[in-house]
Amino acid sequence: MAGATFDAIGVVATDVAASIAFYRRVGVPFADDVPLEAHVECALGAGMRLMIDSEESVRGFDPAYEPVVGTRVAFAARLGSVAEVDELYAELDADGHGKIPPWDAPWGMRYASVQDPDGQQVDLYAWLPGQPAT
Repeated sequence: MAGATFDAIGVVATDVAASIAFYRRVGVPFADDVPLEAHVECALGAGMRLMIDSEESVRGFDPAYEPVVGTRVAFAARLGSVAEVDELYAELDADGHGKIPPWDAPWGMRYASVQDPDGQQVDLYAWLPGQPAT
Protein backbone atom coordinates (compact mmCIF):
# COMPACT_ATOMS: atom_id res chain seq x y z
CA MET A 1 0.00 0.00 0.00
CA ALA A 2 1.31 3.44 -0.92
CA GLY A 3 1.32 6.11 1.78
CA ALA A 4 -1.33 8.80 1.87
CA THR A 5 -0.71 12.12 0.16
CA PHE A 6 -1.75 15.15 2.16
CA ASP A 7 -3.16 17.67 -0.31
CA ALA A 8 -5.75 19.68 1.62
CA ILE A 9 -6.36 21.48 4.88
CA GLY A 10 -9.96 21.71 6.03
CA VAL A 11 -11.46 24.44 8.19
CA VAL A 12 -15.00 24.42 9.58
CA ALA A 13 -16.46 27.93 9.68
CA THR A 14 -19.40 29.53 11.42
CA ASP A 15 -19.46 32.17 8.67
CA VAL A 16 -17.91 31.08 5.36
CA ALA A 17 -17.81 34.63 3.95
CA ALA A 18 -15.97 35.98 7.02
CA SER A 19 -13.47 33.12 6.82
CA ILE A 20 -12.83 33.72 3.12
CA ALA A 21 -12.24 37.43 3.85
CA PHE A 22 -9.80 36.61 6.68
CA TYR A 23 -7.81 34.04 4.70
CA ARG A 24 -7.55 36.41 1.74
CA ARG A 25 -5.86 38.90 4.07
CA VAL A 26 -3.18 36.34 4.98
CA GLY A 27 -2.53 35.51 1.34
CA VAL A 28 -4.92 32.74 0.30
CA PRO A 29 -5.87 33.61 -3.29
CA PHE A 30 -9.63 32.97 -3.24
CA ALA A 31 -11.15 34.27 -6.48
CA ASP A 32 -13.19 37.47 -6.22
CA ASP A 33 -16.22 35.60 -7.53
CA VAL A 34 -15.89 32.50 -5.32
CA PRO A 35 -19.44 31.28 -4.65
CA LEU A 36 -20.40 31.57 -0.98
CA GLU A 37 -21.49 27.98 -0.62
CA ALA A 38 -21.36 25.40 2.15
CA HIS A 39 -18.02 24.15 0.77
CA VAL A 40 -15.38 26.30 -0.94
CA GLU A 41 -11.75 25.60 -1.70
CA CYS A 42 -8.72 27.33 -3.10
CA ALA A 43 -5.36 26.12 -4.40
CA LEU A 44 -2.47 27.17 -2.15
CA GLY A 45 0.37 26.05 -4.41
CA ALA A 46 2.65 23.01 -4.19
CA GLY A 47 -0.41 20.80 -4.67
CA MET A 48 -2.16 21.97 -1.47
CA ARG A 49 -5.70 23.30 -1.09
CA LEU A 50 -7.53 25.15 1.67
CA MET A 51 -11.11 23.91 2.08
CA ILE A 52 -13.70 25.80 4.12
CA ASP A 53 -16.93 24.08 5.10
CA SER A 54 -19.86 25.59 6.95
CA GLU A 55 -20.88 24.01 10.25
CA GLU A 56 -24.23 23.11 8.64
CA SER A 57 -22.44 21.31 5.82
CA VAL A 58 -20.40 19.24 8.26
CA ARG A 59 -23.50 18.37 10.28
CA GLY A 60 -24.97 17.01 7.03
CA PHE A 61 -22.58 14.05 7.20
CA ASP A 62 -21.73 14.18 10.93
CA PRO A 63 -24.94 15.02 12.83
CA ALA A 64 -23.06 14.88 16.16
CA TYR A 65 -20.54 17.55 15.07
CA GLU A 66 -19.83 20.18 17.72
CA PRO A 67 -17.29 22.97 17.22
CA VAL A 68 -14.05 22.43 19.12
CA VAL A 69 -13.04 25.06 21.64
CA GLY A 70 -9.31 25.74 21.49
CA THR A 71 -6.89 24.28 19.01
CA ARG A 72 -3.83 22.06 18.83
CA VAL A 73 -3.04 22.88 15.22
CA ALA A 74 -1.78 26.15 13.78
CA PHE A 75 -1.37 27.18 10.18
CA ALA A 76 1.77 29.15 9.31
CA ALA A 77 1.97 31.80 6.59
CA ARG A 78 5.42 32.90 5.43
CA LEU A 79 5.78 36.57 4.56
CA GLY A 80 8.55 38.29 2.64
CA SER A 81 10.02 40.42 5.42
CA VAL A 82 9.99 41.24 9.11
CA ALA A 83 8.17 44.49 8.27
CA GLU A 84 5.40 42.56 6.51
CA VAL A 85 4.85 40.41 9.62
CA ASP A 86 4.58 43.53 11.78
CA GLU A 87 2.27 45.32 9.33
CA LEU A 88 -0.10 42.41 8.74
CA TYR A 89 -0.28 41.63 12.44
CA ALA A 90 -1.15 45.28 13.20
CA GLU A 91 -3.91 45.28 10.56
CA LEU A 92 -5.43 42.01 11.77
CA ASP A 93 -5.06 42.98 15.44
CA ALA A 94 -6.95 46.21 14.76
CA ASP A 95 -9.81 44.06 13.48
CA GLY A 96 -9.81 41.83 16.58
CA HIS A 97 -7.78 38.91 15.20
CA GLY A 98 -4.56 39.47 17.16
CA LYS A 99 -3.26 36.80 19.54
CA ILE A 100 0.53 36.98 20.05
CA PRO A 101 2.28 40.20 18.93
CA PRO A 102 5.39 39.96 16.74
CA TRP A 103 8.59 38.78 18.40
CA ASP A 104 11.98 37.48 17.33
CA ALA A 105 11.97 33.71 17.87
CA PRO A 106 15.19 31.90 18.82
CA TRP A 107 14.90 29.76 15.68
CA GLY A 108 15.61 32.81 13.51
CA MET A 109 12.16 34.05 12.55
CA ARG A 110 10.01 37.09 13.23
CA TYR A 111 6.85 35.43 14.49
CA ALA A 112 3.31 36.47 15.40
CA SER A 113 0.00 34.68 15.84
CA VAL A 114 -3.51 35.72 14.85
CA GLN A 115 -6.86 33.93 14.93
CA ASP A 116 -9.39 33.44 12.16
CA PRO A 117 -13.07 34.30 12.84
CA ASP A 118 -13.60 30.92 14.52
CA GLY A 119 -10.46 31.02 16.67
CA GLN A 120 -8.17 28.88 14.47
CA GLN A 121 -4.58 29.99 15.05
CA VAL A 122 -2.66 31.29 12.05
CA ASP A 123 1.02 32.07 12.57
CA LEU A 124 2.71 34.79 10.53
CA TYR A 125 6.46 34.60 10.06
CA ALA A 126 9.45 35.83 8.07
CA TRP A 127 13.09 34.87 8.33
CA LEU A 128 15.16 37.38 10.28
CA PRO A 129 17.90 39.10 8.26
CA GLY A 130 20.94 36.86 7.96
CA GLN A 131 19.02 33.66 8.68
CA PRO A 132 18.90 30.85 6.12
CA ALA A 133 15.45 30.62 4.57
CA THR A 134 14.61 26.94 4.33
